[in-house]
Amino acid sequence: MMSLDVDITKRLSDFTLRVRFVTDGPQEVLALLGPSGCGKSMTLKCIAGIERPDGGRIVLDGRVLFDAEKGIDLPPQRRRVGYLFQSYALFPNMTVEGNVLAGAAGSTKDERRRRAAEAIRHMRLQGLERRHPAELSGGQQQRCAMARILASSPDLILLDEPFSALDGYLRWQLEMELTDVLHEFPGGTVFVSHNRDEVYRLCDTVCVISRGRSDPRCTVRELFEAPRTLAAALISGCKNVSRASRAGEGLLRCDDWGVTLRTTLPCEGATHAGIRAHYFRVGEAAGRNAIPCMVDRVIDSTFSTIVMARTPGGALLRYELEKDEWARLERTAVEHGRLVLAIEPRDVMPLVDGDAEGR
Repeated sequence: MMSLDVDITKRLSDFTLRVRFVTDGPQEVLALLGPSGCGKSMTLKCIAGIERPDGGRIVLDGRVLFDAEKGIDLPPQRRRVGYLFQSYALFPNMTVEGNVLAGAAGSTKDERRRRAAEAIRHMRLQGLERRHPAELSGGQQQRCAMARILASSPDLILLDEPFSALDGYLRWQLEMELTDVLHEFPGGTVFVSHNRDEVYRLCDTVCVISRGRSDPRCTVRELFEAPRTLAAALISGCKNVSRASRAGEGLLRCDDWGVTLRTTLPCEGATHAGIRAHYFRVGEAAGRNAIPCMVDRVIDSTFSTIVMARTPGGALLRYELEKDEWARLERTAVEHGRLVLAIEPRDVMPLVDGDAEGR
């Protein structure tokens, strides 16, 4: 069972990166999810040995890659870590075969050639061996870079936003191909992204990073169903957030919305409340967790309708629903611009502002 233990700090120009996570599952794909500039790529570079942390430890499957106190800092070539850069970092003067051979591990020339040929077949690059990177499509370049990584027999693969340079259909094709590769890879994977949909489809666990501070590792399902921090809720797509505080057992006083809502989730220490835009239903003013609103504006999206509703506290709530459903509600539930939104207690998310705690 492959394990990765990362506990590092590194001073950057705007903040100090503090990242802590442990993986322990077989073939686990862990996502580092966060906005641009939060420290995700720097974390990968520290694991790979390209950058040196200022403190902490990095341990891969029992091997210490870095330990600031003991003065251990293995060079990249001894870490057995494969790194897929955003730009793929192929050698432009080498052919596909040459690029893959450059990464191939083995004690003899024949062994390295065998591993390179195996990786080329695995990534479906047969017939392209003599081409140079400039002669390849974006997808072929990515497959070549992955073949070079696989030929090196790594214990761990690091993927730094592997689809950022690709457009729509090609992006989707390569995502499916990469999913198959990672499912067959016996080691672990750390996947950097700011795209929550990619993370949802590709990854098993996730560690959210915001302004250089990491949240505790959780499953992807936990992130989307019950995020614990404000940063995790926002990066996972929650559109409605209010400052909040505990107002009793299972109750959250939501200051920006001007209401107190019941929740079934633990709310000790909560600083905010979050509600996903598609979880509302239209209710009655006297009903449970009812929020009387005024319709502020209605926005037609591609496949849905977005209703912006003004709450008693003055802040707006975003309510998303199917177009046909909104057409019906306009006729039956909206009176003089008034609309009552209701939310189930299980869907009211108490959140902690981790950034505020760290200041």
